[in-house]
Amino acid sequence: MKSIVLSCVLCCSLLTLFAQEDIKTNGLYYKISVATTLTTNEEYTLFNDDDESFLAFNAVFINNSIGYQFDNRASIDLNGEYDHHSRKNLNFLPVFLGFNYNILDFDDVLFIRGGYGRLLKAGKNFEKGTMYKVGIGYRTFDGNFKNSWLIGLDFNRKRFGYKQQEKLSSVSVFLEFMVF
Repeated sequence: MKSIVLSCVLCCSLLTLFAQEDIKTNGLYYKISVATTLTTNEEYTLFNDDDESFLAFNAVFINNSIGYQFDNRASIDLNGEYDHHSRKNLNFLPVFLGFNYNILDFDDVLFIRGGYGRLLKAGKNFEKGTMYKVGIGYRTFDGNFKNSWLIGLDFNRKRFGYKQQEKLSSVSVFLEFMVF
């Protein structure tokens, strides 16, 4: 009788072990992102018929990241980005190291992040200098908890020009897709 009960317990344990999905909590990932900064449209008038909006796009950022997630809370990534600020006609090519930390880790995640790096001089149209960013966002997963969408806000600060005396600060809205 003991052997039958023991066999049933072992069999049930093995079935539940193999029936569980393997949720990946660490390893390499790739992330692609698009972000934009918004500003007020100076030409906008209330109750106008010109089809102008109150908000206008000021800059566009396109980012590619490769990173490593240590556990379900912390990850680090290497980022290559192209930034174009249309109002000032400035182009930047930041390469930076970023750190992400999940504050609330349920089925979806609330996270904070930061990054610091260099602005590469990739020709006469690009500015050389340094940059940093801090942000907060929300991450939602697909059905098997591998790929995810991220949305949030970033504060960016760039220093460039002669002895890095010129500064450019902006707040951007980002949308990212992460393949894990």
